[in-house]
Amino acid sequence: MTSVTLETMLQDELPAARKGCTRSYGRIVLACQNTVTSIALAITRDVQASEDIAQEAFIKAWQQLTQLNNSASFLPWLRQITRNLARDWLRANHNRPLSGEAAEIAISMAADPAPDGADAMVRVEEELVAEEIISALPEDSRETLLLFYREGQSSQQVATLLGLSDAAVRKRLSRARACVREEMLKRFGEFARSTAPSTAFAAVVSSAVMLAAPSTASAIAIGMAAGKAGAGGMGANTVGGGAAGGAVGAVANGLMPNPLDLWLIFGGIGIGMLSAWFASLYLLRYAETSIEQVQVRKFLRLHNVTTVLFCSSMFGVVALKLSVATGLSVMAIGMIALNYLYLVTLPRVMAPMLARDAARYGRNGPSWIYRSMFGRAAMVTATVFTVAMVLYTMLVR
Repeated sequence: MTSVTLETMLQDELPAARKGCTRSYGRIVLACQNTVTSIALAITRDVQASEDIAQEAFIKAWQQLTQLNNSASFLPWLRQITRNLARDWLRANHNRPLSGEAAEIAISMAADPAPDGADAMVRVEEELVAEEIISALPEDSRETLLLFYREGQSSQQVATLLGLSDAAVRKRLSRARACVREEMLKRFGEFARSTAPSTAFAAVVSSAVMLAAPSTASAIAIGMAAGKAGAGGMGANTVGGGAAGGAVGAVANGLMPNPLDLWLIFGGIGIGMLSAWFASLYLLRYAETSIEQVQVRKFLRLHNVTTVLFCSSMFGVVALKLSVATGLSVMAIGMIALNYLYLVTLPRVMAPMLARDAARYGRNGPSWIYRSMFGRAAMVTATVFTVAMVLYTMLVR
């Protein structure tokens, strides 16, 4: 990818990535992975650590992407994140004599020599040679030399990726060559190319990014909570509407940085609450005595308190940027509590009133209106729909 193509790609993909598009961000990762891993490797001199640090850098950038307004600032910002993480790793792992894949191979060979031991030893030797060369290079040349070999020996591309002039890159390459024997430099080039991350690396980061988002599931669950809040009024339709409202916000932006997404969630909650108010009027129509009215109102208060706690918990998950697992756990607890109210508590409260109403109109059970709003089938349908929305959004996104 040329420097012009890279700049164009970032301008095209970053706006979508900021809105939560993991596919766009995956393309950015693929274009920048050599840069990030080379910077990390230049500092740590450990191949495995450099890839781990690169993954962490990409995830951290994804989580903070909404803070970046200018696409031209992305690469300098990403490079700085990587350098900070690599230096933190270096401080935590100071004076390790042998690490990463080289250490694993050396230990396994000592314990159980294998027929392909010669090839494994070559890999160990290459990593040690690379570490030796990296240590011998001037500090400002390490990233440049690694990236030069990984980017097809294009000084102009290296200049773009590191934010330098072509002349500065050539100068650093010249200084690096002056410090290393030609034969060792050739072997280093082979090492740099062979350890460059493949397209699989970008796929791994993209998967991690989906899990690192402070919760697409949380956004959906807020909408689902809104729907459940109004489930007493519109049954499966209201629950579906609330879940869909939350899903729209989540699909538009998994991290919910856009105020529009929050307005969508608030809208879903507003509709749910309005539906709940109509539901309360409908239920009170069945109450003919003061005791029955007290029982219905008591249920409605319990329902409203549960819903407020549920919605507040889900907003907390999003606001604190907690994990998907936390969001799903809170959602599951809230769904269990609300379904218990509708499937266990409400039938107990309404049983004598529904029996009286059925006898009055010659029916065998509640009216179709009541069943569509509060019946077991309506609640099961609403719950299945909500879970399906969560899974669809998580897997498709």
